[in-house]
Amino acid sequence: SCCADKSISYTVILNYICTVAPPTGERPLSLLSYEYFWLLTQQVVFSASLLSDGLKAIGPFNTHTALVFKHVLTNIGSAYDPTTGVFTAPLTGAYHFEWHIGVHGSNTAAVLVKNTNHIFTAVEQQESGYGSSSQGAALRLEAGDDVSLHLWANNSIYDNQNHVSTFSGHLLFTV
Repeated sequence: SCCADKSISYTVILNYICTVAPPTGERPLSLLSYEYFWLLTQQVVFSASLLSDGLKAIGPFNTHTALVFKHVLTNIGSAYDPTTGVFTAPLTGAYHFEWHIGVHGSNTAAVLVKNTNHIFTAVEQQESGYGSSSQGAALRLEAGDDVSLHLWANNSIYDNQNHVSTFSGHLLFTV
Protein backbone atom coordinates (compact mmCIF):
# COMPACT_ATOMS: atom_id res chain seq x y z
CA SER A 1 0.00 0.00 0.00
CA CYS A 2 1.04 3.63 -0.34
CA CYS A 3 1.26 4.11 3.42
CA ALA A 4 3.57 1.13 3.88
CA ASP A 5 5.82 2.48 1.10
CA LYS A 6 5.98 5.88 2.82
CA SER A 7 6.86 4.26 6.15
CA ILE A 8 9.68 2.36 4.48
CA SER A 9 11.04 5.46 2.74
CA TYR A 10 10.86 7.49 5.95
CA THR A 11 12.69 4.69 7.76
CA VAL A 12 15.40 4.54 5.09
CA ILE A 13 15.86 8.32 5.17
CA LEU A 14 15.88 8.37 8.96
CA ASN A 15 18.40 5.52 9.19
CA TYR A 16 20.65 7.40 6.79
CA ILE A 17 20.32 10.66 8.73
CA CYS A 18 20.92 8.98 12.09
CA THR A 19 24.01 7.03 10.99
CA VAL A 20 25.87 9.72 9.09
CA ALA A 21 27.84 12.03 11.35
CA PRO A 22 27.76 15.70 10.43
CA PRO A 23 30.88 17.00 8.62
CA THR A 24 32.15 18.63 11.82
CA GLY A 25 32.63 15.20 13.42
CA GLU A 26 29.76 15.64 15.88
CA ARG A 27 27.63 12.72 17.01
CA PRO A 28 24.85 11.35 14.78
CA LEU A 29 21.31 12.54 15.44
CA SER A 30 19.64 11.38 18.65
CA LEU A 31 16.35 9.67 19.41
CA LEU A 32 14.89 13.14 19.94
CA SER A 33 15.68 13.86 16.31
CA TYR A 34 13.81 10.70 15.35
CA GLU A 35 10.75 11.90 17.28
CA TYR A 36 10.99 15.31 15.61
CA PHE A 37 11.30 13.67 12.19
CA TRP A 38 8.23 11.53 12.99
CA LEU A 39 6.23 14.65 13.88
CA LEU A 40 7.27 16.32 10.63
CA THR A 41 5.96 13.39 8.59
CA GLN A 42 2.52 13.18 10.21
CA GLN A 43 -0.33 13.90 7.85
CA VAL A 44 -3.84 14.65 9.09
CA VAL A 45 -6.63 15.80 6.76
CA PHE A 46 -10.32 15.07 6.35
CA SER A 47 -13.12 16.27 4.12
CA ALA A 48 -16.74 15.13 4.26
CA SER A 49 -20.19 16.15 3.08
CA LEU A 50 -23.40 15.80 5.03
CA LEU A 51 -25.10 13.18 2.85
CA SER A 52 -23.80 10.25 0.85
CA ASP A 53 -26.49 10.65 -1.80
CA GLY A 54 -29.93 12.10 -2.44
CA LEU A 55 -31.22 15.37 -1.08
CA LYS A 56 -32.48 16.19 2.35
CA ALA A 57 -33.02 18.97 4.85
CA ILE A 58 -32.00 18.15 8.40
CA GLY A 59 -33.65 20.01 11.26
CA PRO A 60 -34.93 22.12 12.80
CA PHE A 61 -34.28 20.75 16.29
CA ASN A 62 -35.13 22.29 19.68
CA THR A 63 -31.47 22.31 20.79
CA HIS A 64 -28.03 22.67 19.24
CA THR A 65 -27.39 19.37 17.46
CA ALA A 66 -24.09 17.81 16.42
CA LEU A 67 -23.92 17.29 12.66
CA VAL A 68 -22.58 14.02 11.30
CA PHE A 69 -20.98 14.39 7.88
CA LYS A 70 -21.34 10.87 6.49
CA HIS A 71 -19.90 11.09 2.97
CA VAL A 72 -16.16 11.01 3.69
CA LEU A 73 -14.04 12.02 0.73
CA THR A 74 -10.70 12.00 2.57
CA ASN A 75 -9.70 10.91 6.07
CA ILE A 76 -5.91 10.63 6.15
CA GLY A 77 -4.84 9.94 9.71
CA SER A 78 -8.35 8.68 10.62
CA ALA A 79 -8.93 11.58 13.02
CA TYR A 80 -12.50 12.24 11.80
CA ASP A 81 -15.19 9.82 13.02
CA PRO A 82 -18.02 9.60 10.43
CA THR A 83 -20.30 7.88 12.95
CA THR A 84 -20.22 10.79 15.43
CA GLY A 85 -19.10 13.76 13.31
CA VAL A 86 -16.24 14.45 15.73
CA PHE A 87 -12.64 15.21 14.75
CA THR A 88 -10.16 14.27 17.49
CA ALA A 89 -6.72 15.88 17.23
CA PRO A 90 -4.09 13.14 17.16
CA LEU A 91 -1.22 15.61 17.74
CA THR A 92 -0.74 18.95 19.45
CA GLY A 93 -0.55 21.56 16.73
CA ALA A 94 -2.20 24.20 14.60
CA TYR A 95 -5.19 23.00 12.56
CA HIS A 96 -7.39 24.69 9.99
CA PHE A 97 -11.11 23.92 9.63
CA GLU A 98 -13.67 25.14 7.13
CA TRP A 99 -17.33 24.44 6.64
CA HIS A 100 -19.94 25.27 4.05
CA ILE A 101 -23.62 25.01 4.87
CA GLY A 102 -26.50 24.93 2.43
CA VAL A 103 -30.10 25.85 3.03
CA HIS A 104 -33.33 25.70 1.04
CA GLY A 105 -36.21 27.98 2.04
CA SER A 106 -35.26 28.43 5.70
CA ASN A 107 -32.53 29.72 7.99
CA THR A 108 -29.32 27.91 8.79
CA ALA A 109 -26.54 28.44 11.30
CA ALA A 110 -23.72 26.05 12.17
CA VAL A 111 -21.11 26.65 14.86
CA LEU A 112 -17.65 25.12 15.12
CA VAL A 113 -17.23 23.65 18.60
CA LYS A 114 -13.84 22.92 20.21
CA ASN A 115 -14.48 20.59 23.13
CA THR A 116 -17.45 22.56 24.57
CA ASN A 117 -16.46 26.05 23.38
CA HIS A 118 -18.21 27.75 20.48
CA ILE A 119 -15.61 29.18 18.10
CA PHE A 120 -17.09 30.68 14.88
CA THR A 121 -20.52 30.46 13.27
CA ALA A 122 -21.69 30.46 9.66
CA VAL A 123 -25.20 31.92 9.19
CA GLU A 124 -27.58 32.23 6.23
CA GLN A 125 -31.14 33.59 6.30
CA GLN A 126 -33.17 32.44 3.33
CA GLU A 127 -36.92 32.88 2.98
CA SER A 128 -37.15 31.06 -0.35
CA GLY A 129 -34.78 29.38 -2.76
CA TYR A 130 -31.27 28.20 -2.04
CA GLY A 131 -28.58 29.86 0.01
CA SER A 132 -25.26 29.03 1.59
CA SER A 133 -22.73 30.31 4.08
CA SER A 134 -19.10 29.45 4.76
CA GLN A 135 -16.66 29.96 7.59
CA GLY A 136 -13.15 28.92 8.60
CA ALA A 137 -10.89 28.96 11.62
CA ALA A 138 -7.31 28.15 12.55
CA LEU A 139 -7.06 26.60 16.02
CA ARG A 140 -4.31 25.44 18.33
CA LEU A 141 -5.36 22.00 19.52
CA GLU A 142 -3.88 19.71 22.13
CA ALA A 143 -3.74 16.01 21.31
CA GLY A 144 -7.17 14.62 22.25
CA ASP A 145 -9.14 17.85 21.74
CA ASP A 146 -12.46 17.34 19.94
CA VAL A 147 -13.81 19.55 17.15
CA SER A 148 -17.29 19.23 15.66
CA LEU A 149 -19.93 21.24 13.87
CA HIS A 150 -23.30 21.87 15.51
CA LEU A 151 -26.54 23.06 13.94
CA TRP A 152 -28.07 25.88 15.94
CA ALA A 153 -31.45 25.25 17.52
CA ASN A 154 -34.45 26.03 15.29
CA ASN A 155 -32.35 25.96 12.09
CA SER A 156 -32.06 23.54 9.18
CA ILE A 157 -29.24 22.43 6.92
CA TYR A 158 -29.60 21.11 3.38
CA ASP A 159 -27.47 18.82 1.26
CA ASN A 160 -27.90 17.10 -2.09
CA GLN A 161 -26.02 15.06 -4.68
CA ASN A 162 -23.77 18.09 -5.32
CA HIS A 163 -22.53 17.95 -1.70
CA VAL A 164 -23.19 21.61 -0.83
CA SER A 165 -22.79 21.12 2.94
CA THR A 166 -19.23 20.13 3.84
CA PHE A 167 -16.84 20.02 6.78
CA SER A 168 -13.06 19.80 6.33
CA GLY A 169 -9.93 20.15 8.41
CA HIS A 170 -6.20 19.55 8.35
CA LEU A 171 -3.06 19.77 10.43
CA LEU A 172 -0.98 22.80 9.49
CA PHE A 173 2.00 21.97 11.71
CA THR A 174 2.82 20.44 15.08
CA VAL A 175 3.86 22.51 18.10
